[in-house]
Amino acid sequence: MSNPRSDLIVFAIGGNALVRSGEKGTFDEQYHNVQVVVKQIVEFMKNDNCKNRIVLTHGNGPQVGATLVRHRLADDYYPSMPLYVCTAETQGFIGYIIEQALQDELDRANMNKNVTTLLTRVIVDSNDPAFLNPTKPIGETFDDEMTDVLLRKEIVQLKKRNVGSGGTKFKLLVPSPKPITIVNYEAINSLVNAGFIVVACGGGGIPVLKKNWNTIGIDAVIDKDLASERLATSIGASTLVLLTNVDGIYRNYGKQDQELIDTISIGTDFEQKLGSQDLESGSIGPKVQASVSFIRNGGREAIVCSLQHLSNALSGISGTHFFR
Repeated sequence: MSNPRSDLIVFAIGGNALVRSGEKGTFDEQYHNVQVVVKQIVEFMKNDNCKNRIVLTHGNGPQVGATLVRHRLADDYYPSMPLYVCTAETQGFIGYIIEQALQDELDRANMNKNVTTLLTRVIVDSNDPAFLNPTKPIGETFDDEMTDVLLRKEIVQLKKRNVGSGGTKFKLLVPSPKPITIVNYEAINSLVNAGFIVVACGGGGIPVLKKNWNTIGIDAVIDKDLASERLATSIGASTLVLLTNVDGIYRNYGKQDQELIDTISIGTDFEQKLGSQDLESGSIGPKVQASVSFIRNGGREAIVCSLQHLSNALSGISGTHFFR
């Protein structure tokens, strides 16, 4: 990245922000949850007097798993689609939800801004070790009966997980290769320059391989945070905001002595403040990796924060802030 633009912010919204714990994932539920998200974005824009240009990315873990299962359960009647096409499908419907809800909120606030969604492809490496070791969970957990059905359909690798007292559940696991290049970043940049709020890189983008002059989709799901970093760096954003369901990055998370880390300097105290466990654990690990990469690639600031405290985080009084 050369000379990041001080007025350009990328917000990354998790797929779990759209389907919350205990919900079935109906359209109405997801639409309502998106309305909550976009209200926070528009509130920030009001306070900011629309000085900043905005790009939104989003995850699709719950949605792409559900879409894949729908295809496979119905493939006696209609041909099922591969996983990368399921990612394209979820990009479309989640992008539609975000675009419509955000545009309505902007119109209600009398803000002269337009939103558009761009289907986004992301190049990955066919030799990425992730293809030999699928570890990314998608969709919901399944009981033994549903697991038997999915195994007969040869859907994807399944991982057995213990839940409760001696019970077992299963989870769909798929490869999650690292993103290399955002194919559509120049188009996204052009739309941003034209004044649009852009929804892009949905679900981490559609994973594709480049072979000579051919582009080929491949079954995988790219991590949304890592793809958001690639996009933010490619379009020269100054700030990357990774929204999650906790207040930021914690040292010793989940333990009695857990402690919120408010600032991390990549150049001086990075290794002291974050151990390997913080870098690799759960859904926070990719957020740390994305934040570190963004700063090292020339970004000004990366923020990990909860949606509920977005305004405070952007004001510097909550969340975890990564600097050079």
